[in-house]
Amino acid sequence: MATIYNTATTLDGFLATPDNSLDWLFAVEGADDAESSFPAFLAGIGAVAMGSTTYEWLLEHEALVDEPQKWQEWYADRPTWVFTHRDLPVVPGADIRFTAEDVRAVHAQMVEAAGSRDVWLMGGGDLVGQFADAGLLDTITATVAPATLGSGAPLLPRVIGPGRLRLVSVEQRGQFAELTYAVGAPKTPG
Repeated sequence: MATIYNTATTLDGFLATPDNSLDWLFAVEGADDAESSFPAFLAGIGAVAMGSTTYEWLLEHEALVDEPQKWQEWYADRPTWVFTHRDLPVVPGADIRFTAEDVRAVHAQMVEAAGSRDVWLMGGGDLVGQFADAGLLDTITATVAPATLGSGAPLLPRVIGPGRLRLVSVEQRGQFAELTYAVGAPKTPG
């Protein structure tokens, strides 16, 4: 069982434009090739976490409140924790758990719910950074797109030094480069 951050990013390390658009990602030729390994990845996932911006993007762009079957196609019965301080719409029939708790407490619940499968930190970068700060992030898989944005939502707005990251694999997926790193525990002061 591992806690994994698996996401697409631009070459300059942004997840989305300043107005949270992912149009750059869908415009890349061969994007379907990059997603070819996703069903196998998802099969190993037992629980999901995301921030409110990611959740709201999914709600809007996939019309999930009106078409909840789309949620079931991707996430099925996986419990999903959405970190937020606001009331948000619920996808009918989905196992979504809204929380404002510290990531440490929620991580324990997620691991229990995932059983022998992995926990997927879907995004955003700051939420994943909180897991990394707490020593609860095991793997980062960044699928790098041939695009730059110059600004926007950063991949991971934290300093995680080279002593904590170890390259595990590099795969070409169409026009994308999939980089996977093992993440070591943060160093304790002293």
